[in-house]
Amino acid sequence: MLDEHRGHLRRKETCFNAPAAVVRPARGQLERGAALGNGRLGAMVFGAPERERLQLNEETIWAGGPNNNVKPDALPVVQQLRTQLLTGQLVEAQALAQTRMQPAGNSGMPYQMAANVYLRFPGHEQATNYQRDLDISSAVASVSYQVGNVRYRREVFSSLPDQVIIVRLTASQPGKISCQLGAESLMEHTVHAENNQLVLDGRGSEHEGQPGQVRFQLRGQVVTDGGTVQTTDAGIRIDNATSATLYFSIGTNFVNYHDVSGNAAAKATAYLTPAVGKKYETARAAHTAAYQRYFNRVSLNLGVTPAAELPTNKRLENFANGQDPALAALYFQYGRYLLISCSQPGGQPANLQGIWNDQLKGPWDSKYTVNINTEMNYWPAEVTNLTELHEPLFAMLKDLSVTGQQSARQMYGARGWMLHHNTDIWRITGQVDPPQYGLWPMGGAWLAQHLWDHYLFTGDEKFLRQYYPVLKGAATYLVDALQPEPTHQWLVVVPSVSPENTYALNGKRIAIVAGTTMDNQLVFDLFSKTIRAAERLGLDRPFVDTLRTLREQLPPCRLGSTGRCRNGCRTWTTLRTSTAIFRTCTDCTRAGRFRRTARPLCSRRLAPPSPSAATCPRAGRWAGK
Repeated sequence: MLDEHRGHLRRKETCFNAPAAVVRPARGQLERGAALGNGRLGAMVFGAPERERLQLNEETIWAGGPNNNVKPDALPVVQQLRTQLLTGQLVEAQALAQTRMQPAGNSGMPYQMAANVYLRFPGHEQATNYQRDLDISSAVASVSYQVGNVRYRREVFSSLPDQVIIVRLTASQPGKISCQLGAESLMEHTVHAENNQLVLDGRGSEHEGQPGQVRFQLRGQVVTDGGTVQTTDAGIRIDNATSATLYFSIGTNFVNYHDVSGNAAAKATAYLTPAVGKKYETARAAHTAAYQRYFNRVSLNLGVTPAAELPTNKRLENFANGQDPALAALYFQYGRYLLISCSQPGGQPANLQGIWNDQLKGPWDSKYTVNINTEMNYWPAEVTNLTELHEPLFAMLKDLSVTGQQSARQMYGARGWMLHHNTDIWRITGQVDPPQYGLWPMGGAWLAQHLWDHYLFTGDEKFLRQYYPVLKGAATYLVDALQPEPTHQWLVVVPSVSPENTYALNGKRIAIVAGTTMDNQLVFDLFSKTIRAAERLGLDRPFVDTLRTLREQLPPCRLGSTGRCRNGCRTWTTLRTSTAIFRTCTDCTRAGRFRRTARPLCSRRLAPPSPSAATCPRAGRWAGK
């Protein structure tokens, strides 16, 4: 679809000429469907004519239940690690961490898919003139094709105002809509019919010793124009309708991170009942209006070439060797579309898979990885004019500032709050994964900086006053946790890791170190922002003086012999370098301490293909210089 926008043609739609199952067979299922979401409910639409699969998610369906994975006996080990690392016993410290600093109980709970709904259309196996698309200007997915002389069309959206998934089935001739609908889940579940509705009751999984405590209910109901509808425990059958509208709601017993006493059935019913009473056209218009309130704030025109007329899968195949600037603009807007769809005020923040995880234990458990991924999810929030969508992250930070006091106190002997490199819906703050990955106590220090950044974009002093205690708490933890290193008496974070980086020392592989450059810059940045926030609010003069004094004792940013950022207080032989070195450059430049490192570094490292967690910081640093 090309449409006119401020005098320019702008592509607003991803369009494919085959069902998801055959467009990109080498890719995972999650990458092949059309993603829809209203912040709380997600759906993937795959578009096969004879058997449509709707993958449904709800933001609070996670394994396990309320818990915190804080290691109760960690503090003596941490103190011993500090002594070893600050006296040069790095090999011994690595061995101690491997034996004594493993996760306590669990490494967090996975986010889980709710259910699959299948629509079977007998006789549609030989469909022709097929097209499926996702219109990101209206947040509606559609599938159309022809069987004989009848043209069929499906429209699907996840309604922002009504909080249900709505599917519309139409045909070019009356009485041609016939299909069977069924639902199933990967989790323990039952299915039954109730009051002309199909009802699936399920529960979240047990994981790593944490029993599943989330209960959920999916409800589906069909409204037709003509024809007949039969609802049984096996599913819903539609025969000879002229059109049909399908409504799906999901409710859970989740109330908050420490309370699962809600009524899943009551919530699902409360969402479904009023939605079914609305005409389809009214519901669609209300949804699009609510969505466009966010989406229409920003437009991007990079020019349009004939390549924009091709299906999206062909545009992707041709992009490296062609001229298709409109695809880059579409990609930019698609990123905004995804954030609108999976992060709405009052809900949960965007996890690793948004609200489109298709497994019980997705990649990295589909939770919150806060050593770059969660931050990256929200980098577009302010700069692409989606500031309200930052709110779920701020709400999670407020929760973490409570649960993180336990890990600060019991593991590090500190006031304030902290978390390591992962958390989940239960707001865990203990170590996740083995120490070479998980013994990184800086998750709170990085996430909390989003609060000051939001204030800079909005000037909202009421917001700053509300969240200042969260910012102060993250800084307070570091006031207590910083330790003087012996050579220069610089204050450093110890023990810690430079995420996913390892080094060689005396033939041994080392990850646990003191004073990584990434940590140093996060501390500098957090102290600086907390100082500015306190001064803006006229608060905490003695605390501000303390932060200023400590900030002057942090290690400086330094270059190594190759012109790269030195990763810590000593020179290392690097065995593995991951994205942390680019995070280091990000932090150095954001803090205003070191502004000439990133461009030559990125020019050497940007070319090879790599995951977005590495490519985005590289490209950002290049563009910023």
